[in-house]
Amino acid sequence: MKPDGTIKKIAINTGGGDAPGLNAVIRAVVISAVNRGWECFGIRDGYNGLMKPEEYPEGGLIPLKRCSVRGITHLGGTILGTTNKGNPTKYPTLGPDGKMREMDRTDELVEAFKKNKLDALVALGGDGSLGIANVLAEKGIRAIGVPKTIDNDLDKTVITFGFDTAVSFATGCLDRLHSTAEAHRRIIVVEVMGRYAGWIALNTGVSGTADVILMPEIPYDINKVALAVKAMEKRGKHYGIVVVAEGAKPLGGSVSVVGKELGRAEKLGGAGERVAKELEPLVGKECRTVVLGHLLRGGSPTTFDRLISLRFGAAAVRALEEGRSGVMVALDPPTVRYVPLNG
Repeated sequence: MKPDGTIKKIAINTGGGDAPGLNAVIRAVVISAVNRGWECFGIRDGYNGLMKPEEYPEGGLIPLKRCSVRGITHLGGTILGTTNKGNPTKYPTLGPDGKMREMDRTDELVEAFKKNKLDALVALGGDGSLGIANVLAEKGIRAIGVPKTIDNDLDKTVITFGFDTAVSFATGCLDRLHSTAEAHRRIIVVEVMGRYAGWIALNTGVSGTADVILMPEIPYDINKVALAVKAMEKRGKHYGIVVVAEGAKPLGGSVSVVGKELGRAEKLGGAGERVAKELEPLVGKECRTVVLGHLLRGGSPTTFDRLISLRFGAAAVRALEEGRSGVMVALDPPTVRYVPLNG
């Protein structure tokens, strides 16, 4: 890669699950880069635009100018596309024996960066995506990470963008569910995203006045959950809201998995349904399940998420200008600082 002060051309990519605020980061990076006289390009669908450019008739690497990012701050999703498949460190590849296996193809990715004369990368993603960015940095690519996940499960940053939007939406859903649960005297089990971190469940449950909150960090005893519901009934409350993180698991049990594909993390699901099914006979009340799922990922980012997204994007470009690489921008109120990707 080129030495400090000679950056001419940078790339941006978004990997993993989408999160409200991604487009705001992209806008901030592009405007900050253009203001410095740098060219900016977006890699389509994680790293697929470089790994499989033939699949994109319009090009896997698209130019980003001021006009490209005009009016996108309030939009959910990502204009570049994203994927949680095709991790280049564990890329699904057909072997000579005809079987699919995971292979490290990061050297090919580094060559693709050089072929396209890219001087640096701003990688937007969660732990998996930033892990890939760290590998690329160790192989000579100047890379800056921007923390993105609705799960808020990244270390060394107080919060990640997308989390506030997800919790705000989930809380609004709980507000609605209280009225219908009360009308029918039901228990409604609400499953939320978060994988192996309970931040969404905890914040949603507390702000939405749930009666029970089940998180991955604390394995639950369904009998104690039933006792809590019965105690609530004795106090005169004849309905209940139980918030369950998708990664919640019973004592001595395991998380609920619905599938596993080569080259990607296991797919969680069914935790809420499991709790409802086990809880109903113990409390003698009808239990219904609501899975918020990908509703938490969509929609416009909140004001808070827009602001930290814009700050993160601008900070990522400043980091490159200062000659940094292999770092992630992090919120340490009231400032944004840099922390090592390999930490």
